[in-house]
Amino acid sequence: MSRSRSLTTAAAGVIAAGSLLLLAACAPEPGTGPEPTGSEGPGASPYTGPAVFVGDELDMLLLTPDEITELLPGSAEVGASSSVLQQISDGGGPSPEPAICAALFAEQSLWTVGSRTVSWKVPDDAQRGAGSLSVLQFADEDHAAKRMDQLRSAAEQCGTFDYNGEASFEAVLPDASENAQAFAGVLTFPEIEGGARTFSAVASVGNVLVQIWQPVVGDTVIDGEAVAELLLWRAEDAHAALFDELTANPPTEEEEPAPDASEPWNEWAVSAGGVGPIRLGDPIDDAVKAAAGAQAIEPAFEQGPWRVVNQDATASMLIQPDEGGTVVTSITVGNDRTFDEIAQSGAVLPARGDVRVGDAVAEAIAAYPGGTTVTVASSGDDWYDVVTRDGHLFRFHADRDVVDPGSLIVGITVEDATTRRDIVFD
Repeated sequence: MSRSRSLTTAAAGVIAAGSLLLLAACAPEPGTGPEPTGSEGPGASPYTGPAVFVGDELDMLLLTPDEITELLPGSAEVGASSSVLQQISDGGGPSPEPAICAALFAEQSLWTVGSRTVSWKVPDDAQRGAGSLSVLQFADEDHAAKRMDQLRSAAEQCGTFDYNGEASFEAVLPDASENAQAFAGVLTFPEIEGGARTFSAVASVGNVLVQIWQPVVGDTVIDGEAVAELLLWRAEDAHAALFDELTANPPTEEEEPAPDASEPWNEWAVSAGGVGPIRLGDPIDDAVKAAAGAQAIEPAFEQGPWRVVNQDATASMLIQPDEGGTVVTSITVGNDRTFDEIAQSGAVLPARGDVRVGDAVAEAIAAYPGGTTVTVASSGDDWYDVVTRDGHLFRFHADRDVVDPGSLIVGITVEDATTRRDIVFD
């Protein structure tokens, strides 16, 4: 896919995202996270665990509208934080040389488990006309650190690189602070790929990346060092606030029900550890056998999921193994795609608490607030994600755009997102 097509697609995504931001105001307001917390009085032991931000804690990393307009010339009309994420996910385009330079313009949100986004207008830019700040949540610190290492390496190596012609990235690489690191720069593509110039800045702290993106108009100069330094210190402030919060309210784990393979499927629970007797991390052969009496259908393609179908052929579950095909990494009850033709009945499927397949997605948002609503432009899929602090993701697959009040759940997935394979650009 050419760069000019990429920019056109991205512009469409920004416009669509703007529409979603308006619609999101009608959706139930997310809360502070999926898991319950305790409360400790003064003198509680300081929290010393990992720096894992979840749910509305992502808002700690945002810049204020005044900070955005002061640091980014040409920015105006900064919107509110939104939990609605528009993904494009169309791929394509030339392969840069060196390959790691692709990290600088890859769609970073594709491998995340949650986000908060603020958008604004750039009136002088006729083609895209908007900028954004995204707080991107990974399943754990390790995934975020590996992504940031690749991005920093790209910033260091890609002063000039080949992208169907000479491209460049003018990088600013400040020293890391105690708990965070950041960089900024201006990316310029060759004329044959549209000749666009864009400013970006990225900071990382704990399990989060913060990404600023804005088109560069004409001779506009953006102080990349000032932006990167502000992101660093905002990250440090957020890190301190998170640890204060987790000291006062230590995180607790969800209580796992005792699985009973003899019960009918509709009495099994979708929990952080799996679905009924089918457990995340179990050998795939054991997991398939745990669905007693069900027909087991082997994966239709390499590294694909097993499908188990109940005796009446009225309901099914997907059991997804890891890359090696040996252990379970996710389980889906019902359908995993928005456009699957045959709807399944939640009455015979396992449930997530009181939320079942066939319920309104709004019920899942109300029961498990603090998540992220996702729309994927390339596939048309829609879902609502909510993640525990230990990286277990619950995905409520929808039959249409989640912000539609009539949106219904067609499937529920539980995944150990910490097992996701890292993306390697080089």
